Amino acid sequence: MPKTLSQLLISIALAAAALTISPVASADDVKMVGVITKITMAGDGKSAQAILKDGKTGESVTINITDDLTLDKFKDKRIVEGDEIRAKFDNTGGKNESKSFKKTAGC
Repeated sequence: MPKTLSQLLISIALAAAALTISPVASADDVKMVGVITKITMAGDGKSAQAILKDGKTGESVTINITDDLTLDKFKDKRIVEGDEIRAKFDNTGGKNESKSFKKTAGC
């Protein structure tokens, strides 16, 4: 009987730990829709910064972009200043690291 009880307690402890870790990992994800006011490509072409004007608040938000798909869209002008963008980014440590950066119309 004590063996079964200890296994049950271990299972409950593991389940509780899993539930407490998951919300913390995604707590800093931010979603927004806004218009690009400025795109600045790095000299090496391996990163960029885009400034978006938030459609809800009107604030300007700078997002750092490092994924190759979005950088290619900047290079071949599929995404340009003035486009409306749906962005998802991680705001950990005050750095807005892009996770998703797409035109609202597609692309």
